[in-house]
Amino acid sequence: MKPMTVQISQKTLEDLGFGDVLRALTQRCRTEPGRERVLARPFLDTAEQVSEALALVGEARTLSQEQFSLPLGGVVDLRIHVGHASKGGTLEPRQLIDGAQLLFAFVRTREALDERRERVPRLMDIARRLPLLESLARRIDQCFEPDGEISDRASPELREARDRARGLHRRIKSRLDEMLHDTGFVAKLRENYYTLRNGRYVVPVVSNYRAEVDGIVHNASQTGQTLFMEPQAMVGLGNDLAIAQSVVLEEERRVLQELSQLLGRESDRILEGLDAVAELDEVEAVAILSADLDATTPEFAGVTELQLRMLRHPRLVLRGTEVVANDVTLNGGAKALIVSGPNAGGKTVTLTGVGLCALMLRAGLPIPVGEGSRMPLYRSVHSTVGDSQDLAQGLSTFSAHVVMLRDIIAEVGEGSLVMIDEIAADTDPREGAAIAIAVLEDLLAKNAVALVTTHLEELKALAHMDPRFLNARVGFDSKRMAPTYRLQIGAAGQSSAIEVAARVGLPQRVCERARELTMNAGGPLSQALAAAEEERRKLSEELEKARVAAKEAEALRVELEKQKQTFERERRAKMMQFNEDVHAASELAATEVQKLLTKLRAEQNEKALSEARQQLLQRAEDAQKRALAARAELFQVETPAPVNLKVGAWVHHSGLARDVEILELADGHAVVSAGGAMKMRVPTSELSGSRTRKPQQAKFPERQKQDAVLKRASTAAGAPVDATNFRCDVRGMRADEALAEVESFLDQGMRSGEEAALIVHGHGTGALKQALRDYLANSPYIRMYRPGESHEGGDGVTVVALRS
Repeated sequence: MKPMTVQISQKTLEDLGFGDVLRALTQRCRTEPGRERVLARPFLDTAEQVSEALALVGEARTLSQEQFSLPLGGVVDLRIHVGHASKGGTLEPRQLIDGAQLLFAFVRTREALDERRERVPRLMDIARRLPLLESLARRIDQCFEPDGEISDRASPELREARDRARGLHRRIKSRLDEMLHDTGFVAKLRENYYTLRNGRYVVPVVSNYRAEVDGIVHNASQTGQTLFMEPQAMVGLGNDLAIAQSVVLEEERRVLQELSQLLGRESDRILEGLDAVAELDEVEAVAILSADLDATTPEFAGVTELQLRMLRHPRLVLRGTEVVANDVTLNGGAKALIVSGPNAGGKTVTLTGVGLCALMLRAGLPIPVGEGSRMPLYRSVHSTVGDSQDLAQGLSTFSAHVVMLRDIIAEVGEGSLVMIDEIAADTDPREGAAIAIAVLEDLLAKNAVALVTTHLEELKALAHMDPRFLNARVGFDSKRMAPTYRLQIGAAGQSSAIEVAARVGLPQRVCERARELTMNAGGPLSQALAAAEEERRKLSEELEKARVAAKEAEALRVELEKQKQTFERERRAKMMQFNEDVHAASELAATEVQKLLTKLRAEQNEKALSEARQQLLQRAEDAQKRALAARAELFQVETPAPVNLKVGAWVHHSGLARDVEILELADGHAVVSAGGAMKMRVPTSELSGSRTRKPQQAKFPERQKQDAVLKRASTAAGAPVDATNFRCDVRGMRADEALAEVESFLDQGMRSGEEAALIVHGHGTGALKQALRDYLANSPYIRMYRPGESHEGGDGVTVVALRS
């Protein structure tokens, strides 16, 4: 089936300001043929044509993002001159020079796109229409000097003729110089010089000496007192010069004619090249405009529902106005959008913005909307925007408006988009609402899509009774007494006419009286809308507060994540250093032991054996101290204060990464409690100053001491965590694999109602055990944990109690 032709009336183009978009495009063109092509840009009939046009623009935007611009410098509109040359006409030097520059531009543009043909195949297809006439361009170019004069290089005959003319000029000037040195001859002259008159060399002779000077008079001064005469001795040379100059002129004319003929023979290819240049210039201008509008291509193939995200009115963006972006949607069976709200709040901007985007899309232009937008390709677009009064035909505003509604109803059909600003206004509200509803129902019956603005309450109520209608409102800030220009889909708005009147200066007493009359005369729908608006305002304020809080929380999360990553890097670096130190200490100890064993084997006596044993014990103790010191250095990344090592003090345990209370102290070790029933015996080197504030002191010290004693007693008597058959074995795994396995294991235990679990990790270097216990100390699944008893596997296992 043949596709329907797109129908757009001239009034719709003017209402929606499509001409402004085209003018913006012409300002971004660099050639006259390109500007003409833009102004004649058609609306495309099929989705395939639109897709192809947008794909071309996409390629041009790719080049623009690479900071590449088509080399169209030197392109001049020579269509008329080339046509004249093709018919045997002779072109002027300037026109021929422009022709050469045009041919060079063809070559540069084609070569530039050929280098990028894989990325821009469609643009390259256009560039293949550019003729490669570089040899002709060079032939023309070498025939002219930079100032536009024909060069001696144009032809040997021209060089010869000019040489003869230059030689004659020199001879004549030489003879005249000799004559001007003759005192008798100079006495008859007005002044001692010579000049040119009508191409002949002459001298200024006083008219009284006319009879005494032999020669030909070529001119006279205005007073007649001076005669410009060519001396008879110069006449022959003057005649020879005139002949030589005529030969030069004739040869120059022949050169121009020859170059014009060469250009004329290629007129068809040149004109085709100009058409290709115009198309390339137009596509590049569209790409630049799209970038300036931050435009995108919506989905349109097979689309029936309207969903424009972050729509910005193209004309407002072009003016540099700050634009509030809005979402405009018509889906779920809705075919008519009823936009209400205060005057000057953006209702008409929404209407014309959607309509102008529909025209731009049909013309193959990207539109200023966000990614993920969808818009049908409307078969026709109709609008009635602004004052419709027609004094010439004696029509009032309402009558002229109805005439336009009549014409629109007669023309629309399936796939039409209709925009009506202030539908059925300027008449009795009840009758106007009835007409508006009847018109909209007729439009929807023809499967058209309608967008209307209104202040009529009956139209706002349509969406609650008919699913084909959808309300939208432009917001009004009652605190600032100003519109927000934000479109809210699904809500009807108040006109806020009194607030607008107050904002523009209507006296306060008049506005207060108007509000009083409105409250007394307003219907239930008006009051309901007012209440809904206030509720929506409160919800909007709460939502904004929630957004700010969420933003602050996200910033805090990011900062904490950075700190966590920094700490983890430092911990790993210190762990590596610790391992290296242990390895070096082990190698040193092995070397020393080997030396001692060698010495023992050599001496073989009791005294030496005793001394060696003491040395080994001393070295073992030194190695243990170094290991403890290294471990303390590893975990004490930050030490806020000197550690307070006494019973009852709160300190930070680096292994658990949490604050603990000291229960006992003995021989470089401490028994600590982290709360609950968990107690641990740890080296004091793993303890540092508390990271949190100490518990507040009670008002009665004796009572506090008793509480501490009871607490230690209850901790010591806490219910033990028994071993269980529910276990997880992570021996031989890397730390990250083991943590993932344990997390899954604990999650399973919580779901199955397990009370305790056993994690088997082995001894190894201790890194895996420490990583697991760090994780368990912060896990929400864990009530407490402890190292295994000797019958359970000792420190190679960890027993945990799960939260109920």
